[in-house]
Amino acid sequence: MSLLLTVGFVGLAVMGLVVETMDRITFHERFVAHQDLLRTLMIYRSVAEDPPAERDQELRELDPPSSFSVRLADEPDMDMVRQESWLEFQKLFFVPEGFRNSPLDDMAGPGGPHPGPPPFQLRFFRNGTHAPLFGGGGGGPPELCHDLTHQGPDGSFNGEPQHSADPQCLGPSLEQRRLKDLLFPFPPKRVAWLPDHRKRYRGLAFQLPNDTRWLVIRYRLPAPNPFNSATFPLALGLMTVGSGLLIVWGVRRLLLPVRTLSAAAAAFAPDAASPPLSEEGPLEVAQAAAAFNAMAARIRRFISERTRILSAVGHDLRTPITRMKLRAEFIEDDEMREKFLHDINELMCLVEATLEFSKDSSASEPLITLDLHALLQTVVDDVAESRPADADRIILADFNGTVMTKGRPMGLKRAFTNLINNAVNYGGNAMVTIRPPRNGRVTVTVEDDGPGLPKDDLERMFEAFVRGEESRNRETGGTGLGLAITRTIIRGQGGDVVLHNRKPNGLRAVVTLVA
Repeated sequence: MSLLLTVGFVGLAVMGLVVETMDRITFHERFVAHQDLLRTLMIYRSVAEDPPAERDQELRELDPPSSFSVRLADEPDMDMVRQESWLEFQKLFFVPEGFRNSPLDDMAGPGGPHPGPPPFQLRFFRNGTHAPLFGGGGGGPPELCHDLTHQGPDGSFNGEPQHSADPQCLGPSLEQRRLKDLLFPFPPKRVAWLPDHRKRYRGLAFQLPNDTRWLVIRYRLPAPNPFNSATFPLALGLMTVGSGLLIVWGVRRLLLPVRTLSAAAAAFAPDAASPPLSEEGPLEVAQAAAAFNAMAARIRRFISERTRILSAVGHDLRTPITRMKLRAEFIEDDEMREKFLHDINELMCLVEATLEFSKDSSASEPLITLDLHALLQTVVDDVAESRPADADRIILADFNGTVMTKGRPMGLKRAFTNLINNAVNYGGNAMVTIRPPRNGRVTVTVEDDGPGLPKDDLERMFEAFVRGEESRNRETGGTGLGLAITRTIIRGQGGDVVLHNRKPNGLRAVVTLVA
């Protein structure tokens, strides 16, 4: 979930950055086009202000950028299909109304350029607006204010501004000032340029004043690259890391109740008086906790009723069994009496095993912290003492150190006694091994070298009254409650026990307890 949300957020962030980057690219392209156009006009100014005989030398001394190509030619390039006079060109690309009263004949007549201020009159617009430079958008001319410059009676420019009552009439725009400073008093006769559809390539050809030649300038705009800016990867990295941390934190907070519920389900013991889950928090969490508490209460109630029934039945059976045993003593036939007493004893053992099973389910013994190695050593010694013929085949593997666990000592002793006895009965030997604690769990294995069990019977052996020996003979198979009692004891203490076949033969019982 965290990964999915992070990927989604990063995708949205990338989309937002792409939109912002496209906007920055557009702005950058316009800015570069504007700067290169001004550079083109400066190159033109440098050549046009020299006498015609010196323009070739001036061109050789120029040091234009590598993306620029500058040369003198008798005519514009063939692909520069658009041509206009300077007056019409400036209307299209610089000032919609043009520079008034500045005909080329006056500027480039036999007498050369007029001395002093150039004879032109600027028109300025409301809100300081002006038409975009070469490569910009079009649109009609903006609404004009009054003429703010004054032309004397003789047509000369005296630079005295007229005052306008319109507050929206501002001063001359920056581009108008720069264009005036660059080109006047050296305006070209005609201008030719490339068609607009060539996005990256630009080209202008100016017919020089006092000359029949054209100054042809071609250049290429650099391709925009958003990754040249350090802000793009930096912004993406910061947003990715920040969003990832926030999403992981939020998802972990959302899943905290689920982990609590999972831990409670894993540690749930039907016969343990564990506290109920808190039913506080969001509605869904509170409902899940309430459902879990109700389920736990129903399970405990069912087990309590089952235990009470088994105890009552076992207690009630003891009296008639005892009477039957007394009456059997009066049977005169010795062989019949022995058979009858054998059956009664078997019935009594079955009742006692059932009662023990129900008592182990009640788990009245308190949980304490105990030394698992010392407990297993006691169990191995007790079993070996009770079976002297098999004592050499019951071994507790060496273990360096102490393993502490929480459990019920009497219950654990009974559980491990059952496992060791089963290993000796069916496998011929028992090897008990303690594994070091890992992830809060300690593992004990009881292994034998017997024939093992079919794979389908490994789990079925833990069911009550199920035996691996199908003859139902008490001498060879027992009551079938040993493993059921063992699993009930172990699970009642928060652990588990499972069976695995060994290779090439044998059986392994793996007991997991809380460290």
